[in-house]
Amino acid sequence: MLKKLVFSVLVLSTLSSFRAGDRSAKKKAAHFVKPLYDELPLGAIRPDGWLRDQLETMLKGSTGHLDEVYRKLKNDNGWLGGKGDGWEETPYWLDGAVPLAYLLNDVTLKAKVLTYINWALGHQRPSGYFGPITKAERDSGAVTDLARCRKGEDWWPKMVMLKVLQQYYTAKNDPRVIRFMTSYFHYELRALKICPINQWSDWAESRGSENILVAQWLYQKTGDKTLLLLANELAAQSYHWSQWFAGRDWAINGAAHQDDADWMHRHGVNVAMALKVPALDYQRTGERAYLRALKTGYSDIMTLDGLPNGAFSADEDLHGNLPTQGTELCAIVETMFSLEQDIAITGDTRYMDALERITFNALPAQTTDDYNNKQYFQVVNQPEIARGVFDFSLPFGRQMNNVLGMRSGYTCCLANMHQGWTKFATHLWYKMRDNGLASLVYGPNTLETGVGRTNTVVTIKESTDYPFNDAIHFAVSTKSSVQFGWQLRIPSWCKDAAITINGKAFRSGKGGELVTINRLWTNGDQMMLKLPMQVTTSGWGRNSRAVERGPLVYALKLGERWEKGNDEQEGDYYSVYPTENWNYGLSETFMAGPSKNLQVREKPVGGGFIWNEAHAPIEITAEGRQIPSWKLSDGVANQPVTDRDGLYMGAVSDTLAHFTLIPYGFTKVRIAAFPVVK
Repeated sequence: MLKKLVFSVLVLSTLSSFRAGDRSAKKKAAHFVKPLYDELPLGAIRPDGWLRDQLETMLKGSTGHLDEVYRKLKNDNGWLGGKGDGWEETPYWLDGAVPLAYLLNDVTLKAKVLTYINWALGHQRPSGYFGPITKAERDSGAVTDLARCRKGEDWWPKMVMLKVLQQYYTAKNDPRVIRFMTSYFHYELRALKICPINQWSDWAESRGSENILVAQWLYQKTGDKTLLLLANELAAQSYHWSQWFAGRDWAINGAAHQDDADWMHRHGVNVAMALKVPALDYQRTGERAYLRALKTGYSDIMTLDGLPNGAFSADEDLHGNLPTQGTELCAIVETMFSLEQDIAITGDTRYMDALERITFNALPAQTTDDYNNKQYFQVVNQPEIARGVFDFSLPFGRQMNNVLGMRSGYTCCLANMHQGWTKFATHLWYKMRDNGLASLVYGPNTLETGVGRTNTVVTIKESTDYPFNDAIHFAVSTKSSVQFGWQLRIPSWCKDAAITINGKAFRSGKGGELVTINRLWTNGDQMMLKLPMQVTTSGWGRNSRAVERGPLVYALKLGERWEKGNDEQEGDYYSVYPTENWNYGLSETFMAGPSKNLQVREKPVGGGFIWNEAHAPIEITAEGRQIPSWKLSDGVANQPVTDRDGLYMGAVSDTLAHFTLIPYGFTKVRIAAFPVVK
């Protein structure tokens, strides 16, 4: 009883802090907290190695050409003044295509995206309103202004376009963007009193965070306190995610219910975007209660709905932690972006670990090699990919949510999937407040930026096959020596990391630690970060177990048989079927000492990198037994029931089998959450 009383007092105190923080923010801007880390300008980081291969695949595929092959973008586009798509899909595509154009410095794609950017900047109404030409404007010829606010159109798609323009500004410092945003935000603050955020849809009300994000970014550029008033107004009119995360009833109810009541409150993509809300609220108010709300909310989501691949169930609602639940691709890329913002504002290593886990596991598993087809919902235990209803809260009438296709399921993900890899690449480095550098997530790249008190330009080449091996090499090039701080993250899964500088041992580090090295860096300096990876296991829904090594989760390697089909409304698609047995449980002996009872085989990643089964650079040999009764039921591999010790007690094969595990991201059909058998 006492524990319950203490918890209730804490919750009430937290919620009271939120309200007090909001009031204080309205009175003065002094409580605004600058991000702990600043994002680098678009173009400062150039991807190398396997990451560049991935981005070049996207350039050749749908990211570079979606406007040519997808009719919604191709035909009379509303964001170019036409009568076609004026909703979210064009800005969604640009939100990934713009960073890709500048990451790869591709002249053709830059020219293409600039067509949309220039149209938006050049067709802002005198009132500050912007976006596609509205029906009312076409019918009457009168442009949208404050008096005609209700003749405007939904706030939501404009929020995405604002993020596009924000990225473009960091690449080019185009002063038109600052003037454009200032004018629009001043209009918006006045218009929200007439046309509230939910005037046209619940989407804007649930996703106001995206609007707040850009308004607070602009405040840091201009110091215009009106922008904080706008951010407060948007927060007041939007879903109160911070209070929900802190109060906890929301998370419990979200996991328990999949009916029609309040479904937007637990829509997976809304939740993914909302994971940045408490950080933004903290940034605006300085109230640390919001940071606690973020930790509580994220922990609750991953406890109740978390999956081994680093994602949470979102099919489309939050739907519990069984490995047979799906996750929408939009939810994965939006979770990634929210974590990237949480990292910058809070500096909390748990969000850095989470970003790597979801990126290296969930993201690559949901698209085809050429980046032209995607799954609307992916499933952790997915022995086959086929049409069906399955156990999704949104089964979709044409049964196309699980197949791989360009237009299968809802096409929001076809447009939105492009931001995942591109924004990850732009967040490999952050700037520290003293103009030092922070390397907080890892991948092959070359960075060029100014550092230290003198803002001396340095080039740092990060050479690595991480996450597929444990060595990360940094080479410094600079015309003159420069003193600056350099922060390295030691992932929480790493017990003992080693840092060497110019071939000499410098220091060690423990998992979850941020190591800062402040020294005079000179041309030719070499630093290596060694992150030894051990095989471990982790527990998930219904006593299932996942095999992990470093940031990677491993899945059963199954032969793949692909079949092409066609749906009259959703076009071509692929089904994938296994060519080998999939119904294995891991042996109890193996689980007792996974690092001792297995073999790990690595091969060079090499050029022409592709996330598919044939190119998996790591294999682990595991052992277990088949479970004869574990079969597909209506296409679902329902998890075998275990006792509280985690053992499956039903009949298993007498034959001990050895089978191969590969990193989850290289699979299409798979088992990754295993039962344990004797």
